[in-house]
Amino acid sequence: MALDGHHWRMADEGWRWTDAWIFVSVVIAGGAGRHLRAPTSRRPEGIRLADVLSTADHLNRAIPEREDVETAVRRLAGAGLISVDDGWFRLTPSGETLWRTRPRSGLATAVDTIHGALNRRHAPGDADWALDEREHARAVHEYAAHFTAPAPRRSPEGGPYRD
Repeated sequence: MALDGHHWRMADEGWRWTDAWIFVSVVIAGGAGRHLRAPTSRRPEGIRLADVLSTADHLNRAIPEREDVETAVRRLAGAGLISVDDGWFRLTPSGETLWRTRPRSGLATAVDTIHGALNRRHAPGDADWALDEREHARAVHEYAAHFTAPAPRRSPEGGPYRD
């Protein structure tokens, strides 16, 4: 398969911080971040995009843009570190090894630590994967819906509810 200019640039570039951000988000959202948790005790089906976005927001106080997620997943999946099947994100055995053998750090520096480990140990790949704008928007909406404050209770007469 011939690579066009875009794909050559992706293959020649090192790992980006956003690649590490998405990787750590998949790890933590999937439960692999708990160092004593056995692989067989995790969610075998994987995690959904809303879970990845939620964890990414927790790590960096920002929701990744669609393009950032798409590019990171293509690079991570192409390197064999994660997989995405029917909307389910999973850490692969190679991704598990990367996470387990990284230099230890706290959660606050996990993304930076993984970014360095990626650049030392793996070359980015380029899997054929795309994230539709509507799918990204749905996942953002699903995540945001969990944090929307409930409306105040109202009495049937339209005034504030009183117990």
